[in-house]
Amino acid sequence: MKLSELTDNQEGIIIKVQGYGAFRKRITEMGFIKGKKVTVIKNAPLKDPVEYSIMGYQVSLRRSEAALIEVITKEEAVNLKINNFEGTLNDDELKSSAQKKEKNIHIALVGNPNAGKTTLFNFASGSKEHVGNYSGVTVDSKLAKVHQNGYNFDVVDLPGTYSLTAYTSEELYVRQYITEELPDVVINVVDASNLERNLYLTTQLIDMDVKVILALNMYDELEKNGARFDYKALGKMLGIPIIPTVSSKGKGIKQLFDKAIEVYEGRDPIVRHIHINYGAVIEKSISKLQEFIRLDRNLTAIASPRFLAVKLLEGDDKALEYIESCSTVKEIQETLKQEIKQIESTYNEVCETVITDAKYGFIDGALKETYIENPIKRRRKTAMIDAFLTHKLFGFPLFFFFMFLTFYATFHLGQYPMNWIETGIAYLGEFIQTVMPDGPLKDLIADGIIGGVGGVIVFLPNILILFFFISFMEDTGYMARTAFIMDKLMHKIGLHGKSFIPLVMGFGCNVPALMATRTLENRNDRILTMLITPFMSCSARLPVYILIIGTFFPENSSLALFGIYLLGILLAVIFAKVFKASFFKSKEAPFVMELPPYRVPTLKSTLVHMWSKGGEYLKKMGGIILVASVIIWALGYFPLDVDYSKDYENLLAKNEGQLNTALQVATPTEQAKIIEDYEVSTTAIKNQMLEEKQEQSYIGQIGNFIAPVFHPLGFDWKMTVSILTGIAAKEVVVSTMGVLYQTGEDIDENSEGLRNNLRKQKFTGSYRNGEHVFDTASALSFLIFILIYFPCIAVVATISREANWKWSAFVVTYTTALAWVVSFIGYHIINFL
Repeated sequence: MKLSELTDNQEGIIIKVQGYGAFRKRITEMGFIKGKKVTVIKNAPLKDPVEYSIMGYQVSLRRSEAALIEVITKEEAVNLKINNFEGTLNDDELKSSAQKKEKNIHIALVGNPNAGKTTLFNFASGSKEHVGNYSGVTVDSKLAKVHQNGYNFDVVDLPGTYSLTAYTSEELYVRQYITEELPDVVINVVDASNLERNLYLTTQLIDMDVKVILALNMYDELEKNGARFDYKALGKMLGIPIIPTVSSKGKGIKQLFDKAIEVYEGRDPIVRHIHINYGAVIEKSISKLQEFIRLDRNLTAIASPRFLAVKLLEGDDKALEYIESCSTVKEIQETLKQEIKQIESTYNEVCETVITDAKYGFIDGALKETYIENPIKRRRKTAMIDAFLTHKLFGFPLFFFFMFLTFYATFHLGQYPMNWIETGIAYLGEFIQTVMPDGPLKDLIADGIIGGVGGVIVFLPNILILFFFISFMEDTGYMARTAFIMDKLMHKIGLHGKSFIPLVMGFGCNVPALMATRTLENRNDRILTMLITPFMSCSARLPVYILIIGTFFPENSSLALFGIYLLGILLAVIFAKVFKASFFKSKEAPFVMELPPYRVPTLKSTLVHMWSKGGEYLKKMGGIILVASVIIWALGYFPLDVDYSKDYENLLAKNEGQLNTALQVATPTEQAKIIEDYEVSTTAIKNQMLEEKQEQSYIGQIGNFIAPVFHPLGFDWKMTVSILTGIAAKEVVVSTMGVLYQTGEDIDENSEGLRNNLRKQKFTGSYRNGEHVFDTASALSFLIFILIYFPCIAVVATISREANWKWSAFVVTYTTALAWVVSFIGYHIINFL
């Protein structure tokens, strides 16, 4: 609880004091330190400030200042279940509970992209958070609980960022998290093989005046390169303890958290706050701005006065926004204008550039004293690989080869486990049919749940293989190279080179792909990328592709699958050009992107990423797909009272009577043929009955009502209903078809189940009655429609959150209309040929 939340006469024990610089120093000097009891005396008439009693004297604090002090109350202490608690608490017991609560440490992990921050987070917490070797993988903070040496750590993995300026959404998010959530310790994860650039972020953390530990990650690579680094001397120079780590192998992580405890408790002798010297002219400007910043307590509660002063001189938008509502806004604005003019006239350079140069000058000087590079310059492994993979002749063929290999393996390698799962589900369905009594519950489990969910879960091996390949390319660093080799091409179609990464991620799932567009600095580029990302065939569409392609294009399955993905890419290219020329005419952002060194990912990390995505797929099985399958089954099962066109029960009884009569006069040889004919005719009658029941069910009525809109595309009412349910999630299309096309045929080891039913399906009603529904044209038309139409609800919600609801509504409208038009053209061209 915050001190500001206590009511009159309520008391608590201080467990944590936050804040920055002069404020923190002043508040602690006044006795507001850990372990001290503080009591609320009264509030001012306007509820601010508040009078407190501490150490026998009274002191007043503003609520904004009191909010930076964390306390524990008697009520909270009771909830901690202190030993020997007998209904009342004395001061000693309250202090004991405060000590217990003090052992909760809030850790924030910050660092450059590719520094191994998320790998460290995963190892420390046992989490399965995805590690990607490019900017923008971690697009939100991830929380994990870590327990060590009797302490509880709340570890937050923040997005990878190169600095703390308000330039990209990641930078702003990280900065606001540090200033608003006030972590007890910030662990700055630094790539040991690229110290100079990584330490730039460290200099900004120093300006923020927060407790920092440096995790010198990938230290083994620095040693392999033959460099010598006196990190202990650098730590003393910066006032920041440095711990070497190799997060991929778990080395140094225990020592890192031990050090976090020491820093949190104030027991580390190295920790001290230093000021980076920006030079006499800039330091004078900083001092002048700090004077006015310190006069407004609201500003000092936001961030360190020195950090705000530096950011104001850099022209930071967020810092300028902060001062607009402060009491000294005019003085700060006038002083800022004068000082920027003075700095730029002195250095003949933009003020922000001068400060950046000064930071790198400080880093360069510190490294000259502590870091000695290997004098033998060897050609790096990365340069050798890049010479081949990014070659102007070989780069594109290799990229398309890797993509084709991915799709080939997804289809062909996945076929074997897919058949095993399909057989298992068939046996399970037969078992339920055998052991359960007839009734709605049996039909629900056998046809609704097993038929619906089972029809989708068979594609899990294909999903896992697809994610394995995408994960491997990301973790090795190759995915960033694809953005590099594709930038010129992307530029020609109106997209930024960085857009390529979200688009490729879209082959896995459109939702994280849309979130990854945050790496694009220009808002127009972000929205344009969002508008075309749904054309990338996500893994949710893959089960539909495999079902239709495997059924109707078995001889050219790999080519057909590659073709449908290629069509999505082609449409993305076309509409990127169209939207760029119409909606997004603006100045283009420069292409600046890190190409990380190639690294061989551990098999464990790649498999963990693959399985985490597979786990999300399985969660859908027990969530939206299960619910959708049950709803679809219910709509197809009810109403129970169906007005059949024929008396099917009488026909079945008559057929059975004819069988018995024929068997009485037939020879043993003739009996086998009579029984076979009886089974065929009985199955035909049952199928007609089931077909008629489905058509008169609620879902049949819905499908028949909408079906005329889709007749020109070659769809029957069942295909129409499958498309409608796919709005929730594209996997539901297959589960819907599994329910609707279940024609009562017994499934044995020789049958093809759903695929066989699709081949046999015929139109009913007045439109094309008796004709086969699926042929080459209608199957292709269906694939095209699934590729293009309405993205799933999750995608629409993400676009609404990342852009606004108008853009999400636009995506829904234009993709669905386009799907109808392209499917119509494809259907009629194939029929014409």
